[in-house]
Amino acid sequence: MTGMAERLSPFLIHTTMENNQKNQLNIEISDEVAEGTYSNLAIITHSPNEFIVDFAQMMPGTPKAKVRSRVILNPLNAKRLYKALADNIAKYEQQYGTITDGGGIAPFSMGAPTAQA
Repeated sequence: MTGMAERLSPFLIHTTMENNQKNQLNIEISDEVAEGTYSNLAIITHSPNEFIVDFAQMMPGTPKAKVRSRVILNPLNAKRLYKALADNIAKYEQQYGTITDGGGIAPFSMGAPTAQA
């Protein structure tokens, strides 16, 4: 880990794949969670008190997506996640080049709800 993003608070941690021992935080993760879940669609909704991010997988030729994971955040932590993700994308693009959307916003257009991915 490269350490905490100081301006974002301890809620979010900026990491890269390099192993830098500068600032350590001991995080436990089960084998099941460590495997990860593939998602090619994110549906974001909100209420006055929370943001809900549903990560889904949509297969070509299938008219529906299956939600694989749901994350619920309070508004402050949603904004912190937004800033940390923007920071990580900027660092990624600086190292590997600009990420392009391939000419479209969503991987499939099958009448699904408008998603933010």
